[in-house]
Amino acid sequence: MDKIAVKAEAEGYLKSLLNKNLRIYTTDGRLFIGTFKCTDTNSNVILSLTYEYRQPSQQKLAEAAAASAEAGNSTVAADMPSRYLGMIVIPGQHIVKMEVEEFASQVKNRSIFGRRDLYGGR
Repeated sequence: MDKIAVKAEAEGYLKSLLNKNLRIYTTDGRLFIGTFKCTDTNSNVILSLTYEYRQPSQQKLAEAAAASAEAGNSTVAADMPSRYLGMIVIPGQHIVKMEVEEFASQVKNRSIFGRRDLYGGR
């Protein structure tokens, strides 16, 4: 593939992500879930309608572990504290992982060859 074709495919893929829900994990352990609006050449990402989730504190984890042990459970479940942020910019240098949030009903019977945004409707 030549450079022009690779660039066109990358742009098509990014366009296919517009207005989809993304989960973005950052270097400090936070998780952001929001609607993808745009990116730039520095890999900064803009999300709208965004929620931020943080890892529970050590105290909360200890409390959850004690409650699980008391109940006889071998697994520990603790809620991640969250807050609504709205529209945000996540610097590309802090992004560890990005995931597209899709449900089985959205993926079912979808062929990549029928996607006009990627393959020009071929």
